[in-house]
Amino acid sequence: MPPTSDNSAATDSAGKPDQEQQSARALDLTSPRLKLRRKIRHFSDQAAKVSIGIGGISVIVAILLIFLYLFYEVVPLFASAELEQTNEFQLDGATGETLHLAIDEQSEIGMRLNNAGQVSFFNLASGDSVQNLQLPLSAGAAITSFALDSEESGVFALGFSNGRALVARYGYQTSFAPGTNERNIRPIIEYPFGEDLYALFNDSELNSLAIRTAGESLILVGADRQGEVNLIRASRQTNMFTAFALGGEDASFEIDTSTLTQRIGDINQIYVDNDMRWLFLISDSGLVRLLDVQAVFTGSQDPFISEALLAGNNARPTKVAFLLGGISMLVADNRGRISQWFVVRDEGQPSLQLIRTFRPAENAIADITAEQRRKNFVAVDRQGTLAIYNTTARREVFSEQLFQGDVSGIAISPRGDSLIAETSTGNIAVWQVHNEHPEVSWSALWSRVWYEGYSEPEFIWQSTSATNDFEPKYSLVPLSFGTLKAAFYAMLLATPLAICGAIFTGYFMAPAMRRKVKPLIELMEALPTVVLGFLAGLWLAPFVENNLLGIFSILFILPFSILLASFGWSQLPQRFRYIVPEGWEAGLLIPVILLFGYLSFVIATPLESAFFDGDMRYWISSELGISYDQRNALVVGFAMGFAVIPTIFSIAEDAIFTVPRHLTYGSLALGATPWQSLYRVVLPTASPGIFSALMIGMGRAVGETMIVLMATGNTPVMDINIFEGMRTLAANIAVEIPESEVDSTHYRILFLAALVLFLFTFVFNTIAEVVRQRLRTKYSTI
Repeated sequence: MPPTSDNSAATDSAGKPDQEQQSARALDLTSPRLKLRRKIRHFSDQAAKVSIGIGGISVIVAILLIFLYLFYEVVPLFASAELEQTNEFQLDGATGETLHLAIDEQSEIGMRLNNAGQVSFFNLASGDSVQNLQLPLSAGAAITSFALDSEESGVFALGFSNGRALVARYGYQTSFAPGTNERNIRPIIEYPFGEDLYALFNDSELNSLAIRTAGESLILVGADRQGEVNLIRASRQTNMFTAFALGGEDASFEIDTSTLTQRIGDINQIYVDNDMRWLFLISDSGLVRLLDVQAVFTGSQDPFISEALLAGNNARPTKVAFLLGGISMLVADNRGRISQWFVVRDEGQPSLQLIRTFRPAENAIADITAEQRRKNFVAVDRQGTLAIYNTTARREVFSEQLFQGDVSGIAISPRGDSLIAETSTGNIAVWQVHNEHPEVSWSALWSRVWYEGYSEPEFIWQSTSATNDFEPKYSLVPLSFGTLKAAFYAMLLATPLAICGAIFTGYFMAPAMRRKVKPLIELMEALPTVVLGFLAGLWLAPFVENNLLGIFSILFILPFSILLASFGWSQLPQRFRYIVPEGWEAGLLIPVILLFGYLSFVIATPLESAFFDGDMRYWISSELGISYDQRNALVVGFAMGFAVIPTIFSIAEDAIFTVPRHLTYGSLALGATPWQSLYRVVLPTASPGIFSALMIGMGRAVGETMIVLMATGNTPVMDINIFEGMRTLAANIAVEIPESEVDSTHYRILFLAALVLFLFTFVFNTIAEVVRQRLRTKYSTI
């Protein structure tokens, strides 16, 4: 045995060095294996750090690029117009005083009409004469007045010293050569109402003249120097035989004449509006008299409607022109002021109102002309300063002295891309115009604008219309208002439900129940908003309309029933209350909600019959005067609130649940009740996260598209009424961007709406972050 014992001792003593050697090898930090692991770990850490940094920077860069692209598309809206002179020449055979200048559609041919009745057509690029035509004048009479129907129609009238008037029309016929497809423009002079002269007076000089046409109808108004005013109304008469006659039979005209019973002295200019309803008699002093044309012809009532002074401070009108559409009248005076007027009905009584004025020029206005397709006009003063304005935007897009001295006349092309002017020396100057978006200004986008046909200034979004006389209405205020209105009603529903649900789930609910409820609520966020919008528009909206009182009953009865059931449960003996484990009491509210929700609709029917004549919707409209739209803010509040609840709930619940438990235990240990601990400890600590949840939910509601697109009437109205619909910025972009012309004003304003929506969400998120940081700093010491 001793030898064995010795051997065993030897083995133990020999084993210790082996274990020490193994430990030394295990802790050897310089071993190749550990070095490799450290290198891999270091590489992984650096790779993760770089990847996360690149990802974060990429998100910031992407957002910045989106902002820059939106800004890039929006900036051209506010660019000024540019003019570039392309030619100047002396027109061959240009004699006499210029009555009218015009340009064709393609900006290739110009037209000049002088006081001798000679019409000269010329090429704008070369200055060569294209064609000279002589109008058939009244024998032995001189031209004493000129009137233009509109630049678009090209119909004009010449008044003669013997009281006659000639009606003609200038135009252009475009053809293409076979084979080469070369365009050929041929100027023409037509007589759409016959070549015969219209007799307004017998041997009395036509001092003033006005003409207005509508299809095959004509109104001529003339005044002599004694103040007598005569009117002629002509309509083309056709029948089945003349309409299909191949020989080109002369058309007959039904003529109706009338004379004002009262002489009006000092008449300087006469105009008729586009609808042939109003007659404007303007004196040399600027006093305008508004007459009813129909009353003049029928003689059934006094035709005089109202009077107004067009130019104050002893100024007098120098030029008057009608804007596109023939509704607004532009008045320029000898002091360089330009004003816009049109007829407004105030409580059914029409009157001529001053709508807006434009920045006055330094000198008297020499000529003024309006564009044919936009609410733009061009004015030039006596010193050669030319300015371009847009009436809707009240914007001066160009102003510069282009000529030395006076200008005889100006004309702008139908497309607004070319301009010609005849200088005092007789030269014709041709300018190319770059004026893409004159109808946009900050005031037109964000201020009330007095649009044609409206009784007062309003906020209106109406980007399209059925007629060419349309005045674009691009106010973003109704869309911004609709966006905030939809978000407000959605948050009004979602905020109390989401926050209260988050408080109960994160603080009171049993862990086992929380593990089932929280994922279920978060799963609601995965439901596509297009499905919610579809259900809201096709099912919820009619349901709310038919059960309006039941919906309001739920809003009052359900909270009261929940409080009543909770109070009743708290009064039960403990042996009954302990049957349900702590934190599972919420399950008892499910039958309460179902029962009282059903009862709310049951009692709504007799209540509606007793107090609202069986139809609450009709009672609201008829008795209260509140309009009701089936797809309204109430429906949007329900649908979009349902979509926002999961976002707010999830973030707020995480913030409440992650409050350290030792804070709650310490509060309870000091004698506070669970509600006191919640109110004084948990909620202040979680307040940064709760506020962030609300702001993120608000951002989600502001940017929502499909629900508001399908669950509202998409009418851009400004009405806080919960029963009215709205149109939001996001829905407007989704609806109109597919139909807008690329690079048009409408197209770029939709990008501006996207930029405004982007700024909305940016502002909300910035406010949320600032408040969250301050709340975190304030309650970090709890």
